Amino acid sequence: MTVPAVAALHPVAGPARADGGTRRRTRPDDGWLGRTVVRARSGDEAAFCDVYRAVQPMLLRYVRGIVGDDADDVASEAWHDIVRDLATFRGDGDAFRGWAATIARHRALDHLRRAGKRPRTTALDAVPAEPAPAPDSAGVALENLSTADALALVAGLPPDQAGAVLLRVVIGLSGPAAAAVLGKRPGAVRTAAHRGLRRLAEQLAQGPAVPPPGAPGAPGAPGA
Repeated sequence: MTVPAVAALHPVAGPARADGGTRRRTRPDDGWLGRTVVRARSGDEAAFCDVYRAVQPMLLRYVRGIVGDDADDVASEAWHDIVRDLATFRGDGDAFRGWAATIARHRALDHLRRAGKRPRTTALDAVPAEPAPAPDSAGVALENLSTADALALVAGLPPDQAGAVLLRVVIGLSGPAAAAVLGKRPGAVRTAAHRGLRRLAEQLAQGPAVPPPGAPGAPGAPGA
């Protein structure tokens, strides 16, 4: 299995529905993904293609939230590492998404260091526990927005909240899995995600999102 073979694939919107349509950005079933990863590890290239098609769209959105327009190149580097180290992976579908997100995050931060840039999201600061669940409505709304609009909203959050929302909503990781990616406590990640989604829910309730200053389409931006 080679990286060029992976790069030639085209990501799909999501698994097929019974009515023949597709669901936008639907997360793969963890049981199915885990079984497919096992087959891919044994050298089944068709299985790896299925893994790539299932994970690449969400992984690319996650990387774009960190590095912006360089996401395609960084995601390709991440898949190179995923292919190289796949034989060492052990775990279910949720664990695979977390493992892939960790690799992608490392490649994204390496890319930014080489470019002398700061990440659009950073590691979480310590925050007190907040037991209330994150608002589901904001996560659903983000899933229904275009990639550009959703990431523009997330980019406007404080860095700790943006990082948590990207992992919890875009990648779909559990609190502990997201915490493992970021090297932080699960409670801190859950709280940051809750606060970020609550803020996004308030913004979405107010009407169309306004791009952050300097973003394409924002007031004063080139071409605005």
